[in-house]
Amino acid sequence: MSRGRLVFVAAILSIGPMKTADIIVIGAGAAGLMCAGAAAARGRRVTVIEHTRKIGEKIRISGGGRCNFTNLHCGPGNFISQNPHFCKSALSRFRPQDFVEMVKARGIAYHEKPYEPYADKSARGQLFCDESSQQIIDMLVKRVTDHAGMIDIDVKIQSVERRGEGFSLLTSAGEYVCGSLVIASGGLSIPKIGASNFGYERAKDFGLAIVPPRAGLVPLTFEPDLLAQTAPLSGLAVDARVSAGGAAFREGLLFTHRGLSGPSILQISSYWQDGEPVMVDFLPGREILEMLKAARKNTPKQVLRTVLSDILPQRLAHLLAALSGHDERMADLSDKKLAEIAFVIQSWRVLPAGTEGYRTAEVTLGGVDTDGVSSKTFVAKDVPGLYFIGEVLDVTGHLGGHNFQWAWASGWCAGQEV
Repeated sequence: MSRGRLVFVAAILSIGPMKTADIIVIGAGAAGLMCAGAAAARGRRVTVIEHTRKIGEKIRISGGGRCNFTNLHCGPGNFISQNPHFCKSALSRFRPQDFVEMVKARGIAYHEKPYEPYADKSARGQLFCDESSQQIIDMLVKRVTDHAGMIDIDVKIQSVERRGEGFSLLTSAGEYVCGSLVIASGGLSIPKIGASNFGYERAKDFGLAIVPPRAGLVPLTFEPDLLAQTAPLSGLAVDARVSAGGAAFREGLLFTHRGLSGPSILQISSYWQDGEPVMVDFLPGREILEMLKAARKNTPKQVLRTVLSDILPQRLAHLLAALSGHDERMADLSDKKLAEIAFVIQSWRVLPAGTEGYRTAEVTLGGVDTDGVSSKTFVAKDVPGLYFIGEVLDVTGHLGGHNFQWAWASGWCAGQEV
């Protein structure tokens, strides 16, 4: 035996004995824990491997620490994918009500988030813990450990290889061997809590295609010139209807020191494409042209910015008046000028420079191409025993609990099959 081979063997022996399981789940997040619990309840020997020291960290930080764990109105229309039909089977088999029943059985108090009457239906039905998101994590962990499942934390995976009909994983804690391998390692969003491209790289190793990932549910940023115009509005929140990429959302919009944020902006960011404009209606559903004509008749001596300040926050009114180029006395404004002002207010065209990226993105768009994965079992079609669930797949939900519901549904369905 060569000296190099001796060193390699010694390295393996030094990091511990081989560990075996029926199923290894990579990733102790929402989808991974859900899958592990479902499989363990079926009597399968399950080990979850987590590369960080914390379990369910994305669950813990979500919803301001109270976890928006599902949405009562969740359905296929709330998801983005190159194959919009892929999510249908799992969402129909494990519904929001099914997860709510788990929460109730655990005795976790929860509430539906109040919503503004003007907001789209997509803003409704969001459920949060009354107390702490840690309750959801504890519930999921208990479902694993109550059935003798194991959760190994702070274990770094160095390689994944096919071994016969199963898999061998060389890790910082030794070798793991299993019959079925579930990759629930998530996407690239929020790298500070451990996000990585692990799942994409393993998918490519086994011949699966990847839909190019990008940040989703993320604030938009402005170029310096536009930012200088909007800087005085930083911190201002308003009702707005925002549209881009063939989609539109009406919820809150927030001006920031970098650009735009708020629920409507986060939603539209998943549809916006680089180089395309975003359209903003600051008075959705209002007949602004008729209102301006009435103001010209009733208060002809007032200037435009003053009139707009009666229906919009003053800082925003002043900006829109300036952008219209017609900040004059109302008496001096023709019907054509009033129409141009109304257009600016209800169709403000803004060209973002980009997004804040994965650092603040709530989700990752794209991922493992669903063409290579069964929508019922989540097994890779050409690699028996290899499963992909949760955010690592090219399935991305809207804001408001939909991504967690996808994690629960895909995890539960895979857990019935592995």
